[in-house]
Amino acid sequence: MKNNIQKFTVRQKMLSDSYEIYRYRDSYLNEVALHHHDFYEVYLFLNGNVSYTVESRNYQLMPGDILLIGPLELHQPRITQEKSPYERIVLWVNRNFLEQFSTPLTTLTHCFDHSVPGHTNLLRPAPTPRQRITDLMERLAQESASKAYGADLAAVGCLVQLLVELNRQAASGAQHHELADKSGPIVTNVLNYINDHYHEELSLDLLASRFFVNKYHLSHEFNRLVGTSIYRYVIQKRLVIAKQMLSDGLPPTDVYQHCGFGDYSNFYRAFKAEYGISPKDFSGLSQSGGSAAS
Repeated sequence: MKNNIQKFTVRQKMLSDSYEIYRYRDSYLNEVALHHHDFYEVYLFLNGNVSYTVESRNYQLMPGDILLIGPLELHQPRITQEKSPYERIVLWVNRNFLEQFSTPLTTLTHCFDHSVPGHTNLLRPAPTPRQRITDLMERLAQESASKAYGADLAAVGCLVQLLVELNRQAASGAQHHELADKSGPIVTNVLNYINDHYHEELSLDLLASRFFVNKYHLSHEFNRLVGTSIYRYVIQKRLVIAKQMLSDGLPPTDVYQHCGFGDYSNFYRAFKAEYGISPKDFSGLSQSGGSAAS
C-alpha cells in the first residue's frame, strides 16, 4: 500500500456500508474543520507535525500513534506545515457492520467507548504490537483493492484481527498522552456541562457565570483548545444528538425540542446548513436504509 497514495478530500461521508481504508500523504493541507462521523475511525499516524483534538483532549502525535475515534465525537487535526509530508492511514468502519462481529465474549467496539474507565483516544503501542497493527492495516488495504480469489473474505479477516489487536492494546492499561494545559480543566468542565445540558439554554455569559470565569478569557481558551467557538460547539453538539435521534426514528418535530433549538425553523436551517439535507429528508433516508449525509 506504500505506493497506493490517495488524494485527500474533505468528504466525511462513507460511500460503503462496510468499511473504507485510505492512505494519504500531503505536503500542504488546508485546515480541516472540527467535525464528527456516524462511524468508527482508526487513524494511524505515520509522519508529519500534527496535534489532534478530540472533544476536550489534545494530543501531540508521534509516528506509530493510533487514534480511536467513536461515532459522534467532535475532532480536528491541527497541522504544522513542514518539509516533511503529513502521512497517515485512515480506516472508517460502519457501526452496524462492525457490531455484527461482536460475540457474547468479545465486543469489538469496546476500544471506542469513552464511558469505559481509563478510556483514551490515543494508543502508543510498544514496537512489536505497533508493527502488528501497521501490518494488518497495510494488508487490509491490499486485500480491499485486490481482485484475487477470496480477497473480500481475507479483508474482513484482517479487519477483525485488527480490531481484536486494538482492543487488546486498549485493555492492557494504555497510558494517557493528553497534553497538559493550565486551562484544560475549566474547558473540560465546560464541555462536560454542555454535553450534559445541550437541551437547555446555553450561552457564553451563562457558562462564564456558572464556572466563575471571565467570559472573554473562557471564549479565548475554549477556542484555542477545542478549535471552535462555544456557540459553534453547542450547535454542532445539538446537531450530532439530533441526527442520532432522527436515525432512531424520532420525528423531526419532536427532535428539535429535545435538542435545545428554540423553534423548528432554527433547527431546520442549522441542520440543512451542516449536512446539506433537511431533517425530514434525512429521517426518511435513515428509515429506508439509504445513504444520508454525514
